[in-house]
Amino acid sequence: MPDPSITEPSPPAASEEGGRVEVAAYPHLLAPLDLGFTTLKNRVIMSSMHVGLEDRFWHFEDLARYFGERAEGGVGTIVTGGFSPNRSGDLMPFGAKLVSRWQVPFHRKVTDAVHKAGGKILLQILHSGRYGYTPLNVAPSAIKSPISPFTPRALGERGLRTTVQDYVRCAELAQQAGYDGVEIMGSEGYFICQMLNRRTNMRNDRWGGSWQNRVRLPLEVVSKTRAAVGREFIVMFRLSMLDLVENGSDFDEVRRLAQQLEREGVDLVNTGIGWHESRIPTVSTSVPRAAFVDVTAQIKTAVTIPVVAANRINMPQEAEAIIAAGQADMVAMARPFLADPEWVNKVAAGQADRINTCIACNQACLDHVFSGKRASCLVNPRAVRERELLFTPTTSAKRIGVIGAGPAGLACATVAAQRGHRVTLYEARDCVGGQFNYASQIPGKEEFRETIRYYLKQIELHGVKLQLSCSMDAEAVLEGGFDEVVIAAGVRPRMPAIEGIDHGKVLSYQQALDAKEPLGQSVAIVGAGGIGFDLCEYLTCTGLSPSLDKAQWMKEWGVDVTNRTRGGLTEPVPVSSPRQVWLLQRKSGRPGADLNKTTGWVHRLMVKRKGVQTLTGVRYERIDDQGLHISVAQQNTASGGKSPASLLAVDHVIVCAGQVSNVSLYEALKERISEGRLSFGLHRVGGAERAAGLDAKVAIASAVELAVSL
Repeated sequence: MPDPSITEPSPPAASEEGGRVEVAAYPHLLAPLDLGFTTLKNRVIMSSMHVGLEDRFWHFEDLARYFGERAEGGVGTIVTGGFSPNRSGDLMPFGAKLVSRWQVPFHRKVTDAVHKAGGKILLQILHSGRYGYTPLNVAPSAIKSPISPFTPRALGERGLRTTVQDYVRCAELAQQAGYDGVEIMGSEGYFICQMLNRRTNMRNDRWGGSWQNRVRLPLEVVSKTRAAVGREFIVMFRLSMLDLVENGSDFDEVRRLAQQLEREGVDLVNTGIGWHESRIPTVSTSVPRAAFVDVTAQIKTAVTIPVVAANRINMPQEAEAIIAAGQADMVAMARPFLADPEWVNKVAAGQADRINTCIACNQACLDHVFSGKRASCLVNPRAVRERELLFTPTTSAKRIGVIGAGPAGLACATVAAQRGHRVTLYEARDCVGGQFNYASQIPGKEEFRETIRYYLKQIELHGVKLQLSCSMDAEAVLEGGFDEVVIAAGVRPRMPAIEGIDHGKVLSYQQALDAKEPLGQSVAIVGAGGIGFDLCEYLTCTGLSPSLDKAQWMKEWGVDVTNRTRGGLTEPVPVSSPRQVWLLQRKSGRPGADLNKTTGWVHRLMVKRKGVQTLTGVRYERIDDQGLHISVAQQNTASGGKSPASLLAVDHVIVCAGQVSNVSLYEALKERISEGRLSFGLHRVGGAERAAGLDAKVAIASAVELAVSL
């Protein structure tokens, strides 16, 4: 039976101006910026990010709604995803480009939506060069990229001159379409970067060789664009300030280029960090917040035009501090506006605690984009679905019981309550968060705590009745008087059938993270999926997480933020692991092969640097006082058999071998259907619905979709 003493959340504090409390906590961030011919209403830029709507004209209504909602949310300046200036610069076959007047009316839908909401919008001109995924791509030299399938054709003199004119034509068309300006993409390893660096520019004509020759193309693009569009049109250049690749630019070259760009008429210099082929993470959740702002600050001292800081800035405290300290004039963020389109409005209203924070997981945004899918957001499934996933107020409020306060239960409960339903949320533990509580303990995943904070605030704001330390059974649910019941009971670790699995030195991953006593000096991890890699990072970390210690993180990854070394690279100096760790998997093949597309390599590389020993094709024989007995497939023998059993004399064995759904309550309630005792709609979401292939992205999205349908 539900506890009648359930606590009602406190109502929002009384406020001025219709519930919005204007504060001066972020005066620099919210201050306007005068460019002379126009004024930007604040110092926040929604930076460029391809979301999969740009490539087809029939998606521009959706694109307009997507950008319009961010402008309504207070963003002063928006930059589109990249549009190529010609066919040979396409990122993918028939990819986004602006090359003809017939396209202008479609772009007008986008610019009109942003202007109606009081914002400004720039079109990013992006030529992919050798990063394109088409056989028609061109580059300074015929050098294949490690991240794309085709070797590009080297452009001749005529082709380069034509390419410069294509940039200019694209800017002119953007002006006709109502854009307030353009951003010329000169970072992340795309075409202009390829022209600038000896790594990719092997030419011996006037476009290659010396630095003066290699900067010719970007300077001509800027000068001719400025001449074509006039003075009262914003030209921003995204400058690669830290290449993070061998034989990249050094600080002196970057500084001189920034100064020449200013002389050629650039209004703003935006920060680009790293090439896509770089082996150093720049935007994943393990990167410290505002990790690269020192690089931006160096360039700011070299020019008089405004400079924009970027990369892993996701909350207003860091953004305000950057501008207040004079390290940059503006901040650029992309994924935080996928997570919360109202980010700026909440900051302006003194409601930063209501921000749905980007956790930089990349699972639904960059992973989707680089797989050719439409982007979205793990913590906000409405992102890029603004016209189809509507949180419409209900006309018939129902009483809804949600069992389980993990990510799926939290999402379902808060969205249903936001729509006007009366929701009670039950959790067997003494806190909400479920699997996110475990994830947030992993070094580099501290951001997951922000999502828990966000949902707790949503519970308060929308009147969800929260009951903790309450285990619900079928009879209690039946007596609750609900119209709808959602089972979000989550998952539990799967314990494989290994002899000795009940031995005292065996722990599930949850037990290991909950352990009050320190784990032993030697540990074997059974299972090399995402959770197995997480446990490796947890077990090999000493002291403060590098994600919370920028200086230590730079040492571990070998980054010279002064860029005095070419490309900003130094020798990585990882901290030694405090224990020996073995990572084991049953199947053959590379451990971690199924990790996320854009971040999996980060985890694999860090585990390798920490000295973790990996074994594949493992058969688990038994666990006893001696340790874990295994045999390993002999991949290179004619027989292809197993090696003799060997012993890993470990102190602990941690099982990360998947999960199983908690379905007992759901099955018990289903039985009541045949008895005719079920008077409410019964649903399940997240891990309670399925454990195979489950992740937070799937769990939260399915929960929100259910809440919208109730």
